[in-house]
Amino acid sequence: PGLLLLLLLLLLLLLLCVCVAVCVCVFSVGTMLYEWEGTSGFDFSNFKRNEMLTKEKGYKAPITLKTGTTIAGIVFKDGIVLGADTRATEGPIVADKWCEKIHYLADNIRCCGAGTAADTEFTTDLIASQLKLHTMGTKKKPRIATACTLLKRMLFKYGGNISAALVLGGVDCKGSHLFSIHPHGSVDELSYTTMGSGSLAAMAVFEAGWYEDMEE
Repeated sequence: PGLLLLLLLLLLLLLLCVCVAVCVCVFSVGTMLYEWEGTSGFDFSNFKRNEMLTKEKGYKAPITLKTGTTIAGIVFKDGIVLGADTRATEGPIVADKWCEKIHYLADNIRCCGAGTAADTEFTTDLIASQLKLHTMGTKKKPRIATACTLLKRMLFKYGGNISAALVLGGVDCKGSHLFSIHPHGSVDELSYTTMGSGSLAAMAVFEAGWYEDMEE
């Protein structure tokens, strides 16, 4: 009987501690809600400052300019040059200032990607692994046409739902090759090409300055 009574006392003490803890939590939450009442989770002080500068001081706010990806490739006499910017955006937010947009496929092949960063990265990683298996099986470096075929077949299979616009370039036993591969799987082999939202400006530079057998 004494042991049973002791257990009952311990149980009552435990229940009392739980009740006290719950009361403290409820009181703390209530205090926080009372302190936050009438305020929001956003700070509009910069908006008010800008409004004051515009209306009272006559200051004209600068026009924001949103730019997207620009990738480009060009063939010269002895090889290929590929280029890309390094900014990845999420709408108006710069998510990554140092995004790698030139992807490794093989020792002699590289691929620039524009579109959804995850799509371009995983697409090129998948094809790179397939090219590695191809190299191990044939004991030879993969050709650019092989990489192009693998990429365009994968993109065509998904009907353009993979947002990956690619510029593929490299050098193999047949020489230097440059391809532009669109998200729906169509391919163009060109001497110079650009893709992405900044492609028109880059293309204007290429069309004005490119010529056959350019030196490095």
